[in-house]
Formats: sequence, structure tokens, C-alpha cells
Amino acid sequence: MAAVTTTPTIGVLAVQGDVREHLAALRHGGATATTVRRPAELAAVDGLVIPGGESTTMDKLVRIFELQQPLRDHIAAGLPVYGSCAGMIMLADRLLDGAPGQQTLGGMDITVRRNAFGRQVDSFEDDLHVRELGGEPVRAVFIRAPWVEDAGDAVEPLARVEHGPAAGRIVAARQRNLLITSFHPEVTGDHRVHQLFVDIVRQSLRERS
Repeated sequence: MAAVTTTPTIGVLAVQGDVREHLAALRHGGATATTVRRPAELAAVDGLVIPGGESTTMDKLVRIFELQQPLRDHIAAGLPVYGSCAGMIMLADRLLDGAPGQQTLGGMDITVRRNAFGRQVDSFEDDLHVRELGGEPVRAVFIRAPWVEDAGDAVEPLARVEHGPAAGRIVAARQRNLLITSFHPEVTGDHRVHQLFVDIVRQSLRERS
């Protein structure tokens, strides 16, 4: 674990997905951002982002890179982690409509339905009001996105779909040091979700110091 600082070091899991955009958003939020591909790099960060991408590919690659068990161990030990889209799937304890043999890292007491909103052609945008981010809505970009099918008592829903047939579905939530969104805030230029995560990491460091 890196030393306590007002500028936390946050890694982005860089085996697959939209890594560069998350690095830029974290830096805008006041963190030192770095890529993580090896267990030693994971051990050196104060928090971690698991980006969007393709969850089945990501699952296979974390095993190839011998990161699966280290990731599970760090999550269980309280490492703050933010999962976006595929990253949300990776943090779920339970998965619906997964590919044969697909595994998650777990840590969050949620059931996630993979590709819940449909295929790539069904991607869409919506305005969401996200708890903890103030009154201005977030422009949420959903790309082959999952949703939370159900959540345990320790999970705090932060945003739900507000329009259309999926209205009411949970698409952002927090459980202690774990944060998830089924949408992609890194592509919109609105860095408030990443700022929230940087604040979660800072709070974790204060509690551990």
C-alpha cells in the first residue's frame, strides 16, 4: 500500500478495455493514475479502476496475467475499487447471462445481468440523478450495459434508470469501498464519478493511517 497522501495513487486494470480515458479522468480528479497489469503493480496502488470492455475477455486475461487471486485478495482486504460496465460485472458476487465458464472477482453483494440493455446497436444515453454528486444530472452512456438485478442490504443504490422500459433498474451503487456504474462516465468529460472515487480512496487512506 502506498503512503498516505493527499494525492492517492490509483491504478487502472490494463488488460483490456477503455484504459486511457479512465487514466485521464482520474488525473483530472486529483489522483496519480497508473496502469496495472502485474500483481506487484496492484500491490503499489491505493485504489483501482476496472474499466469497461468485454467482461468475458477480461475474465480470461486476469487469469492469464495471474491477477485473479491477487485481485480477489485485495478486494477482500478493503482496497477501494471502481468498476464501470464490464468492471461492474467483475465486481459482482453473482452473474446472470454470463458466458459458459465465466467468472467474476466478486466482493459486492449484487446480482448483475450481463448485456441487460441489449446488443451494441441498443446502446443509448440518458440523464441520471446520482446520489452524492449534487443536483446536476449525469449524462450516462450505456454500451451493451449490465444492470443490477438485485442487491444485498449493505449495498447503497446511487442511481436508477429514469426513463423507458428499464426505468427503476439500479445502474450505480456503492458498498463501502466498492463503487459501480453500468455506464461510462469516462467518455463524457464529466469527471464527477471519478472525483467521488478519488474521495473514497482518500477516505480509505485516512482510515488506515
